[in-house]
Amino acid sequence: MTHPRPGGWFITFEGIDGAGKSTHLPALAQALQAQGRVVLQTREPGGTPLAERLRELLLHEPMDPLCEALLMFAARRDHWQRAIEPALAAGQVVLCDRFTDATFAYQGHGRGFDLGVLDTLERWVQTDAQGRLRQPDLTLWFDVPPAVAAQRLAAVRTPDRFEAEPLAFFERVRAGYAARASAAPERIVRIDATRPLPQVWAEVESVCRARGVLA
Repeated sequence: MTHPRPGGWFITFEGIDGAGKSTHLPALAQALQAQGRVVLQTREPGGTPLAERLRELLLHEPMDPLCEALLMFAARRDHWQRAIEPALAAGQVVLCDRFTDATFAYQGHGRGFDLGVLDTLERWVQTDAQGRLRQPDLTLWFDVPPAVAAQRLAAVRTPDRFEAEPLAFFERVRAGYAARASAAPERIVRIDATRPLPQVWAEVESVCRARGVLA
């Protein structure tokens, strides 16, 4: 798999809450660091002081879908410019818990927001100085039925504004992820996250070795 920055990888972890992505991101970071790579672990919304402040608003304050989408991309722009882009330019591996695929899945399919508007915002925020639309080099989509994810989360924490949505919302989000994966099969790899953690990690490791992320 080719990407524009020799030595630098941008890898995103996607899926609904409870899918297990946040468990495997630090595991991959540890494996990469063991091979001598410098790794930036980050998340969306968040990753910079400004984006983290916007995250708190997004997770806890009521707002309409347009405001939600605009804040997501505002946070992403700051995150990209101040954290992700400099790390990639330095040859680091960036592991990000969610990125733009989540916006299309949650705001686009979950909320029913206009996908054409999201396409426009994506181009505005992620087009670089050379006119290229920057996307992750690899996206791992941890797929799990919403009912299973809800059971996993129930014993872990009090739900935020998104996690408190009904199962029908997460079914739409899951369909949104499937649509993104179908449109970009060379980038997005579906991981069956219903299996035991060791089996899921084995597939993550296998995919990363096949793509040249891990030696």
